Amino acid sequence: MAKLVVKNLRKVFGDFEAVKDVSFEVNERETICLLGPSGCGKTTTLRMIAGLETPTSGHIYIDDVLVNDVPPQKRGIGLVFQDYAVFPHMSVFENLAFGLKVRKTPKQEITAKVDEIARLLGLGDLLYKSVKGLGLSEIQRVAIGRSVILDPKILLLDEPLSNVDAKVRERMRSELKRIQKEIDIATVYVTHDQLEAMTLGDRIAVMKDGLIEQMAKPDEIYASPHTLFVAEFIGSPSMNLFECELIDREGRVVLDAKDFTIDVTDFAETIKDTATSPELVVGIRPEDIPLNIKKVSPKAIRGEVQLIESLGASSIYHLKVGQKSLLARGFLEVKVGNKVWIMFDMDKLHLFDEKTKVAIW
Repeated sequence: MAKLVVKNLRKVFGDFEAVKDVSFEVNERETICLLGPSGCGKTTTLRMIAGLETPTSGHIYIDDVLVNDVPPQKRGIGLVFQDYAVFPHMSVFENLAFGLKVRKTPKQEITAKVDEIARLLGLGDLLYKSVKGLGLSEIQRVAIGRSVILDPKILLLDEPLSNVDAKVRERMRSELKRIQKEIDIATVYVTHDQLEAMTLGDRIAVMKDGLIEQMAKPDEIYASPHTLFVAEFIGSPSMNLFECELIDREGRVVLDAKDFTIDVTDFAETIKDTATSPELVVGIRPEDIPLNIKKVSPKAIRGEVQLIESLGASSIYHLKVGQKSLLARGFLEVKVGNKVWIMFDMDKLHLFDEKTKVAIW
């Protein structure tokens, strides 16, 4: 089993700095997801690890060996592209066996290895069928098999599900999760889809503008975003965010959002010690805003239901609170136009410095 170490990786194309300073490690049997919007540098980072792009600066180690100057075919890398790298005129068996044949592996060993990989990927009944007649899920499994069968030290996947429809993608996420546990290879998985990252990644590196904004386990990324960008990018529906000002009012300390205030007297010293100014951004996820048809607390805030999205077991409520629009998630028997009362779960409230965009609480 191998370990991947990336240190201060940087890539410049002309005047454009695609990757600015990226460092991370992928441990044996671990899957790291590079997650971010288009243009954030995640695929460029992957291509440098694979040897398809030369770093402007920085270092890449596989099994403690510096591989910056090692050609791609000698790095021990398995690479699965967004576009399926299979031979359409060959059978599944021939596709899986191709790399082994190039290596002049004995026929008996090739057959045994192909059978093993086919079993792992659920392709046993398809071995002698042409790839042309397969579905997208099956073709992608063949592409993964072509990489895995060569016993790579590191497996790299570049948006492997982006070309399949939603129903197939959902099934393939489960298949990939199972395959990951079976093959036990250090894996880097590039995606712009947060659900894929949350499902497949042991850890997630959220990227923006060529930098990693936060790297942590999926639950930690969701519960404790370190920056305003991570808070906005992770979650569906996304976190409610609104600007406010920290002020002292009649012996209390409140977050003044103009349309309403949130009393934070108990946490005032911590906030003041960390913030660079009184200008802050409050974040709260929709599921952390309890709804009620009655005012059950003096701290409750009145809102009006603008739209209801039913999800079956719960609903998403689009609320108008003063001039602000908020989303709440739960279940309440109300109709569009009804008045409701909301509360903020203070244990789940997030505060970001408006200037630095960094979480302060």
